[in-house]
Amino acid sequence: MIHIDNLNRAEVLSEALPYIQEYNKQIVVIKYGGAAMQSAELKQAVISDIVLLSLVGIKVVLVHGGGPEINELLGKMGKQAKFVNGLRYTDEETMDVVQMVLCGKISKELVAKIGQTGGRALSLSGIDGNLFTARRMTEEGDLGLVGDIVGVDPQPVLDALDNGYIPVISTVAAGQDANVSYNINADTAASRLAIALKAKKLMLLTDVRGILRDARDDSTLLPVVPLHEVPRLVKEKVITGGMKPKVDCCVQAVREGVTRTHILDGRIPHAILIELLSNTGVGTMIL
Repeated sequence: MIHIDNLNRAEVLSEALPYIQEYNKQIVVIKYGGAAMQSAELKQAVISDIVLLSLVGIKVVLVHGGGPEINELLGKMGKQAKFVNGLRYTDEETMDVVQMVLCGKISKELVAKIGQTGGRALSLSGIDGNLFTARRMTEEGDLGLVGDIVGVDPQPVLDALDNGYIPVISTVAAGQDANVSYNINADTAASRLAIALKAKKLMLLTDVRGILRDARDDSTLLPVVPLHEVPRLVKEKVITGGMKPKVDCCVQAVREGVTRTHILDGRIPHAILIELLSNTGVGTMIL
């Protein structure tokens, strides 16, 4: 167990002060998913971080996924999850489950947990107020009711923030091309929302340390990646597989005005606070 004496506590708080001042009244969008949603201890650490940031005047927006929970409910229904090129195929029955799990179970649980930890939260789906509108995705083949975001109206989120709430966003969208709801990628939704909100920072929680030069060696973490280096790292296959779409989301956000973007290891307790309010930082920053 790590023991922190009073002097060390004071130093930690003193180190956080300039960051609190820098981000006061600024918007920070956090995409929450992966292991940090599965472990009770990590979940509490994430919620505590978010509430603390909100209480010191930082406007936090939480965008969440929920793939494992969706698969679990489908399994209980006797329905096998189907994937095409690694992407979930979403038929009408699966879309019903997606909305039940994301907009219902997970979103409300997060709102309740934030409330129990001393914060104030409000759940919003991408359908509410046409926060997200989408068209059927076609470039990856037939994925059913999976959508590409074509419009973002951030007003419902801004209204929630202005009234002192932490918005908790579930990633479904209203169809622009048909009278349907679409399942949308949570990383993409967080990136597009950060752009629309003119956020100061976008943070994607994942299950790896960040961008690693050697995927088998955590000590090869790249703490900072300037935008111009991304194509070279893709060509060298440093950025590959599931990391590439996350990096693409960060690149788009930076190009369209988000000051800093981060890919963080959600398995590290309090990774959000370490990254946002300390000199140390964790994960990879793309700027």
